[in-house]
Amino acid sequence: MDGTANAGQVQPADDNNQQLRALKHDVKNQLSNILLAIEQLRYEIPEPSADCLFYLDSISMSSATIDKLLNEAG
Repeated sequence: MDGTANAGQVQPADDNNQQLRALKHDVKNQLSNILLAIEQLRYEIPEPSADCLFYLDSISMSSATIDKLLNEAG
């Protein structure tokens, strides 16, 4: 058995890792946009209702959870 058999097996894993890193990067960029929009809404709404605050907090916490999961994924 020569080294070419192993080289073929390593390539798909490298491709998968690269795709995962690219996906992670893209998701993090979108999360940043969401978090910035939340902060802008908090700033622009002078007296938000309890429901509005609940929704903003929920979106913010969910975004933070997604970010944490992405960080833990490596």
